[in-house]
Amino acid sequence: MVWSYSTETVKAKVPADALYMSWHMPGRFHEDYYAIDLLSDILSRGKSSRLYNALVKEKEIFTSISSFVMGTVDPGMLVISGRVNAGISLEKAEQEVNLILQEVMQKGITEEELQKVKNQALSTLAFGEVEVMNRAMNLAFAKLSGDANLVNEEKGIVEAVTKQHIDRVAKEILIKSNSTVLYYKSEPTQQIVDADNE
Repeated sequence: MVWSYSTETVKAKVPADALYMSWHMPGRFHEDYYAIDLLSDILSRGKSSRLYNALVKEKEIFTSISSFVMGTVDPGMLVISGRVNAGISLEKAEQEVNLILQEVMQKGITEEELQKVKNQALSTLAFGEVEVMNRAMNLAFAKLSGDANLVNEEKGIVEAVTKQHIDRVAKEILIKSNSTVLYYKSEPTQQIVDADNE
């Protein structure tokens, strides 16, 4: 199936403008899933991540920004969402995000970035095994894949992801023709004047 770029605008009584950008990606059991998941972490997990460091801390385009994958069995989405600072247009915010993504696609990620997000992912897996309920859910999900032993292999799969793998999926996934953008604009709210205070 061939996808095409589209953009929509929604207005609502919300505290601030927000930007949502999404890209089609394969499902949980695809060979590229973990590489895309780690790519999303490189983009926004932690205050030294690409998007946070450049667009929240340095340029102050956003007050907050995150990226994540849906994690569904069926083909899903890689999503970037952020709340935009007052006085910054959503068009400008999208442009700034695209600059970061273009850099990732053209120059790739670093080995240091990859090792950092791998460590974070492996820590999350380890902590997830502490609770019996989490272990049961992980086992059930692995069984759904047709291979219950997947629950024991996830750590090795994460460790096996390479810089070259992430560089490839970034070039394949983060293209404009594969994306959809939502501008979520805040409507001005009318101030209610208390007649007793007039």
